[in-house]
Amino acid sequence: MKNTVGVLLSATVLLAASPGLGQYAASWESLDRRPIPAWFDEAKFGIFIHWGVYAVPSWAPKDQYAEWYWHWIEQPDHPCRRFHETTYGPKFRYQDFAPMFKAELFDPAAWATLFKRAGARYVALTSKHHEGFCLWPSPDSWNWNSVDIGPHRDLCGELAEAVRAAGLKMGFYYSLYEWYNPVYRSDVDRYVAEHMLPQLKDLVVRYRPALIFADGEWEHPSSTWRSEEFLAWLFNESPCREEVVVNDRWGKETRTRHGGYYTTEYGKYAQGEVGARHKWEESRGIGSSYGYNRNESRDDYARADDIVWLLVDTVSRGGNLLLNVGPTADGRIPEIQQERLLQIGEWLAVNGEAIYATSPWREAAEGDDIRYTTRGDAVYAIVRNPPESALELRTPQPSGTLSVSMLGRQGLLSATRAEDGLRIEMPAGCPPTPGGVRIAVLKLGGVQ
Repeated sequence: MKNTVGVLLSATVLLAASPGLGQYAASWESLDRRPIPAWFDEAKFGIFIHWGVYAVPSWAPKDQYAEWYWHWIEQPDHPCRRFHETTYGPKFRYQDFAPMFKAELFDPAAWATLFKRAGARYVALTSKHHEGFCLWPSPDSWNWNSVDIGPHRDLCGELAEAVRAAGLKMGFYYSLYEWYNPVYRSDVDRYVAEHMLPQLKDLVVRYRPALIFADGEWEHPSSTWRSEEFLAWLFNESPCREEVVVNDRWGKETRTRHGGYYTTEYGKYAQGEVGARHKWEESRGIGSSYGYNRNESRDDYARADDIVWLLVDTVSRGGNLLLNVGPTADGRIPEIQQERLLQIGEWLAVNGEAIYATSPWREAAEGDDIRYTTRGDAVYAIVRNPPESALELRTPQPSGTLSVSMLGRQGLLSATRAEDGLRIEMPAGCPPTPGGVRIAVLKLGGVQ
């Protein structure tokens, strides 16, 4: 039986080896025909970084986003407003945090090394969040940037250089709108023409990102943001036109309809089996916030095995996982976040064969604890909390010379045809637990 889902995904997502060489018109009809560059689907796992002035107060209720701090303190009854007035006083403005955002311990090479050890293949940094503060010397930022205030460093440029030196792809998040920009609030057309588009093009020309994660699109349609015009320039003329990947947040009507890959967020916008139709990506933090939240405790962070299983489940359905870290204002990635990344990396170092450059198999799942991926002639059964005795798989059917092995262990496992599929004798002490993660990968040959 053919791998129908994997073939469909490959046909719709990965047709062109050199995208961007053709000419794309400034219309969704034309832009949506651009294939997503192959590197993105092969990568599977990326690191998101939310970092800005909000890292100074770094506080929100445990179930809310700390990077929205400026917005929250403008709401009279919000807990952040009460926290802010108690901690900093009612006359302390959000802008007064900017000189305190110093990034004095920021070591871009150490960050890049950590991300590589985590097994990530790409990185996306918030070049500018909804607060409007830029992490590069944007000439269109009216001095509200990390070179003129606070760190006095080009944080985007430094990290991009380090990430690429580590062999990873570098991308940027960019917010189309800015909460309290007076031009945006009074004349959005002028804001787009004189501020947003020049700023976004400057980011692209300076740093040649492999990925652009647009956001903050929901207040206006894509025609107001002139998204089709920008993307036509990006795909036809920009210095990164051949490899750049974009998401679907380009106007209030575009999510899961237009743009590049589709985006979900903490599962809030999950599209079911959307991976069979279109490339997609799930993003979330290790805790409940993207920006660092001092109010979160150890128990509020996801365990490594849960994150690995999220990655496995996402990849089995054709998606990528973009896992967020929220650095502190002085430039450190919190130790618990580092620990989680290293645990994930230990698991991927052994089992990445079942993740990277794979495709969805004809069935993504078998029950709650088994997921499938495929590459070449191999099918991978990824098993959470596997038994220490026999394991029965109902979905794979023997079709030739049967072979079963476990990634991380030498030799073949004993496997026989069962009434409903396969019976596999699991080794004693199964599985190896790199990173403390009890998820084993069985490589199946001779099945359909």
